[in-house]
Amino acid sequence: MSPLLCILLALVVFAGTLFPTRAADELGRVEGGVGKRQREFDYFALALQWPGTYCQRTQHCCSSNACCRGSNAPAIFTIHGLWPDYNDGTWPACCTKSHFDPKEISTLNDALEQYWPSLSCGSPSSCNGGKGSFWAHEWEKHGTCSSPVFRNEYDYFLTTLNVYFKYNVTRVLNDAGYVPSNTEKYPLGGIISAIENAFHASPQIVCSKGALEELRICFYKDFKPRDCVIGTDTAIDMVTSKGSCPTYVSLPELVSIGRGGLQSWASNDAAI
Repeated sequence: MSPLLCILLALVVFAGTLFPTRAADELGRVEGGVGKRQREFDYFALALQWPGTYCQRTQHCCSSNACCRGSNAPAIFTIHGLWPDYNDGTWPACCTKSHFDPKEISTLNDALEQYWPSLSCGSPSSCNGGKGSFWAHEWEKHGTCSSPVFRNEYDYFLTTLNVYFKYNVTRVLNDAGYVPSNTEKYPLGGIISAIENAFHASPQIVCSKGALEELRICFYKDFKPRDCVIGTDTAIDMVTSKGSCPTYVSLPELVSIGRGGLQSWASNDAAI
């Protein structure tokens, strides 16, 4: 081998150590793509829905819509999902070809129906091109990306429930005086402070038409709370940007659609 060729090869190897895996890093940013290699996530976001806001959009009832349960409709924060996220504001999705199997979590059904219900009649898209249940969507899109913390459905759903019970956002806000109301508006800063004082971490809040719609608590992989990261996607406004929330926000009572028509139900169950 000529001396010049040896020098060129050495430079290529050296450059590779300085600027490694750009292609791999870009691949890790892909959102979606079933089975595509995606880099390991950085943290979890526990996304919680406020039914009083979500159920206002309900146009008709069906058996899968918890907004339609009358006095049994949820009047506390319910789980949207446990999402593996990246620190740069992006997230992995559909990391394996694993199909949701309802039998795997059959022993958790009662708790999931109460604390992780669907708040719509729609059938979310699955990672495999079809339509499925709310739980199937959350497992296939997000749960499959939670390795190495979780490697199966049961552990993913059970741990999410346990974290939800431990970090009881409904109780924290109620204890601070932020209770469901169709007339009161509350300072956004006060809600943020209540969460920060309770969990020693800053949340992420999303609003819709001036009403609190979703509140997210973020965790390290060992489920110790951490601040939520500020991302660039305007669809998921971070709490410090306040992009989707006014200075004062409402926490509306649940409007439940039942056979008797529209009814309001205030939360009487903050303790879970």
